[in-house]
Amino acid sequence: MSLRGGYEQQESCLLFRFTGQLDAYSEKQFLSFIADHRTSTPQPLLIDLSRIDFIDSSGLGALVQLAKQCNEQKLQFLVVGNPRVVQTVKLVRLEEYLHLQPDLDTALDAIAA
Repeated sequence: MSLRGGYEQQESCLLFRFTGQLDAYSEKQFLSFIADHRTSTPQPLLIDLSRIDFIDSSGLGALVQLAKQCNEQKLQFLVVGNPRVVQTVKLVRLEEYLHLQPDLDTALDAIAA
C-alpha cells in the first residue's frame, strides 16, 4: 500500500490528511505533496495521520523536517495520530516536538486558541 494525501484550507490552518504508509518509499512524495499545496501566505500546518497504517524512521524524519521549517517561520505545527503512530512517536520521544494531538478536534482547538 502506498501513501495517499489530501488537504483542505481550514479557517485557522492548512490541514493535510494522509492514508497508507509513511516510510522510506513515500517520504519524498509526502514532503512534495505538502510543499506543492502550501500557500504563499504562511499559516499553521496540521498533519492528520490518524489513517496511517505504518510509519518508520524516514516518516518521522519527514515530520521533524516539517516541524523544523514551521519553527523557523514561527508557525504552529501539530500532528494527529492513531495509536500506532502515537506509539512510534513516543518511542523516540518526539511527542512534544511534533505537538502530538489526541484527535482532530483537539488539534483544531489548539490552533484556534
